[in-house]
Amino acid sequence: MSKKIDREEVLEVLGKITDPDLKKDILSANLLEKLEISDNRIELALVISNPALHARKRMQEAIVFNLKRKFGESIEVNCQVSAMNVELKGVRRKVLPDVKYVIAVASGKGGVGKSTITANIAGGLKKMGYSVGIVDADIYGPSMPTMFDVVRERPTMTEVNGESLIVPVNANGIGLLSIGFFTDLDNAVVWRGPMASKALTQLFTDAHWGELDFLVIDLPPGTGDIHLSLLQNVPLDGVVIVSTPQEVALADARRGINMFRLDSMKVPIIGLVENMSWFTPAELPDNKYYIFGRDGARNLAEGMNIPFLGAIPLVQSVREAGDIGRPAVFQENTPSAMAFDELVRNLVESLEQIKKAEKK
Repeated sequence: MSKKIDREEVLEVLGKITDPDLKKDILSANLLEKLEISDNRIELALVISNPALHARKRMQEAIVFNLKRKFGESIEVNCQVSAMNVELKGVRRKVLPDVKYVIAVASGKGGVGKSTITANIAGGLKKMGYSVGIVDADIYGPSMPTMFDVVRERPTMTEVNGESLIVPVNANGIGLLSIGFFTDLDNAVVWRGPMASKALTQLFTDAHWGELDFLVIDLPPGTGDIHLSLLQNVPLDGVVIVSTPQEVALADARRGINMFRLDSMKVPIIGLVENMSWFTPAELPDNKYYIFGRDGARNLAEGMNIPFLGAIPLVQSVREAGDIGRPAVFQENTPSAMAFDELVRNLVESLEQIKKAEKK
């Protein structure tokens, strides 16, 4: 038999269910937006901080389970869980308004594995249940089509509100646009700065991205006009800096961090990633050889007071995974996949902390 539904008892149940990201219960975090009770039916709506589908579903299941346990299985519970509206410093983003987070991956110099990190961040976010897109903004060395095995693919066009827009290529369930789709595979892209910047901007403004949790941008290495043009047109929620442990790379990473901290940019630093941290031969899985030095990026992060997101080993399978078009993060239960999974979890946590700080 079902028990009579009392509003105060419903609130008592909800007050014991916690948002795992905010570490607060539904009521004290002010997440409940609607509660209506009639006879044998409870109808409620709430928002949570985590925009991922699996997080919303988990919250919904927890609410339905606890209410039915309190009032009986015969009651009807209609529970709608949505994500909080993400705003950029209080102003809704004009470009890409349906994308919750726009983050960039940058490096002070080339050759540190920035694109590999980008591909695996996007793959890791996808694994966590987020909807993800990638813009390969490395105009002169686009590599994302190779890393997702879609080199021969081409974007299509669609009509949206009377406007023709580019439809991103589907790469393992991730939307992908790259300048590489619009150029000859074997010829170098020879463009002056303004031309390159305009082409890049079109990947954002003339594309149909739809609703996304994350749009991840693979920036060109260095600190040039591409970065400045991007920030003028697409406000970023944060940037991830990639470096190897060696001093020459760390010096460039330091310059990259300082660039994004300039008053003219003011892009939050989500954190620093150390790539190629150590080498472990397949035949000696317990050995670590610190070829490029040890803990260089970790120490830099600590010295510059930014989060250290993770260390990625120099493993042959990571390179092979990128070459065959399936990022290493999708190789379940391997050391590389676990390292990338931890990196992505730390990234999401750091971004959430940035957003909370901006709202204060």
